Amino acid sequence: MNQDTYDCSNAGDGFTKPIEILLVEDNPLDARLTIEALKESGQVVVKHIHHVTDGEQAIAFLDNKPPFSDSPKPDFVLLDINLPKVNGKEVLTFLRAHKVHKLTPVVMLTTSLDDRDIIAAYDLKVNAYVAKPIEFEEFLAAIRSLESFWLSTTKLPPNRS
Repeated sequence: MNQDTYDCSNAGDGFTKPIEILLVEDNPLDARLTIEALKESGQVVVKHIHHVTDGEQAIAFLDNKPPFSDSPKPDFVLLDINLPKVNGKEVLTFLRAHKVHKLTPVVMLTTSLDDRDIIAAYDLKVNAYVAKPIEFEEFLAAIRSLESFWLSTTKLPPNRS
């Protein structure tokens, strides 16, 4: 089972609830870049970034199934669409079908520019669909932009666990 949790040094300023992020990404380089961009920016109070590498693990994490029995409810999900075992659309379907997760903001972060994938994701109530930039600096800028908007500017729904 490949799941990592990254503690972030900016956890808690006394006014803002620390954010739990679930990153569902099978590409190790994209995962590392995403995690580093979130950890280093310091724009938001991130408590943990939980990383799983396939859709089956994501659903187990969200459903508190072993080996994720003690996993927290994520406040925000970054979800790849093309995942092994269970794809991102199926994970999104799971999220939206469960009361505790149906309001959790989900951003589809993927390389797919296929109109069918984009339409399907929005039909399944994804909050945003973002194509991963190929260039390193553009990728980091995209992650920081997502963080700025979704985790700093918007008001996340209260934890309903």
